[in-house]
Amino acid sequence: MKQSTSVELPTFWKSWRFRQPPGLAAKMRFCSPWKSMGASATARHRDTTMYAVSADARGLDTVVGLLADVVLQPRLTDEELDMTRMAVQFELEDLNMRPDPEPLLTEMVHEAAFRENTVGLHRFCPSENIAKIDRQVLHAYLGAYYRPERMVLAGVGVEHERLVQCAHRHLLGARPAWGDAGGAEVDRSVAQYTGGIVKLERDMSSASLGPRLMPELTHVMVGLESCSFLEDDFIPFAVLNMMMGGGGSFSAGGPGKGMFTRLYLNVLNRHHWMYNATSYHHSYEDTGLLCIHASADPRQVREMVEIVTKEFILMGGAVDEAELARAKTQLSSMLMMNLEARPVIFEDVGRQVLATHSRKLPHELCSLISHVTADDIQRVASKMLRGKPAVAALGDLSDLPPYEHIQEALSSRDGRLPRTYRLFR
Repeated sequence: MKQSTSVELPTFWKSWRFRQPPGLAAKMRFCSPWKSMGASATARHRDTTMYAVSADARGLDTVVGLLADVVLQPRLTDEELDMTRMAVQFELEDLNMRPDPEPLLTEMVHEAAFRENTVGLHRFCPSENIAKIDRQVLHAYLGAYYRPERMVLAGVGVEHERLVQCAHRHLLGARPAWGDAGGAEVDRSVAQYTGGIVKLERDMSSASLGPRLMPELTHVMVGLESCSFLEDDFIPFAVLNMMMGGGGSFSAGGPGKGMFTRLYLNVLNRHHWMYNATSYHHSYEDTGLLCIHASADPRQVREMVEIVTKEFILMGGAVDEAELARAKTQLSSMLMMNLEARPVIFEDVGRQVLATHSRKLPHELCSLISHVTADDIQRVASKMLRGKPAVAALGDLSDLPPYEHIQEALSSRDGRLPRTYRLFR
């Protein structure tokens, strides 16, 4: 299946360096000094591009006008295209050279979980496609996806009526640089979970940030389908992910750092040879993925994978009331602490309204978290365990168990891999 370049364009677009429109210096007198450019685009989420401005409230009209210029009137000069191509090429090289494998593993486990569809398509623009992305391709992409029904204007610390008036003045009826004609057809496919495995053999012995070499590690991520953020089970899955927790083999701090989560207590504290065990939960509009990332010496990969499969099986078992209460308290605390920052608040507002056309307030979310029970955790975990696993593996994979063995372990009562016997080692 040939992938459309439109899937890779958000990564290309987030590297864009927006040129200052005429008269920007006068317009920016209200903007925060630490944000001298005043606007930034980001594609750190797989499904959203966000433009953000921090400014004095007195400059609201100027700031909305600035956002309208940046979003609807990008210049797309040849010089900017060349600079962006160089930036994307550098990011691809950095992705393959960096010692932290988590971004690459996340990409691989999505590819395994949703084979050749939706969120399983490559998010990073491959090198061979960089030169193909020109002004015409970008205009087609913008014409398809930058449409009023797909946009939300969110503000924090401003009066709603003033924001609406500014939106009418600068956005309503504005003619974008790419014209009024629609662009490429928008892909409205629904995510189809397939499960599977993606492997990448690589020498990890030279991955180091300094003269001292880091230990050679093999990284494995095992995931199972969870649910979308629109479903009622989203909150129990979030609590389950917090209950699993985990992290690296060294982490300064105490309970506030998640040292009493299952992956610390059951894995990192008991198996000194494991360098990492961390739970991740990715949730989208029509699907979700709960994963455990583990790292260890290549000679202990099989044992490491068995430990991970056992932890997945234990998710569907008994839940201690103390660990459940701790996970719910920690999740609520993280939610409230994150929402103390203004940029996080307007991102939360924008993303919720864009996805659900409404916004749940923090106290509503905390109430939903507090009502999660041990039965809810067991129910969502048992449902999740009935699916096929998605596996991503990176490094020396000579001792990686076959995919069929991992699937069999996750279907068993105890999570053990099938025994294998060898005449010779």
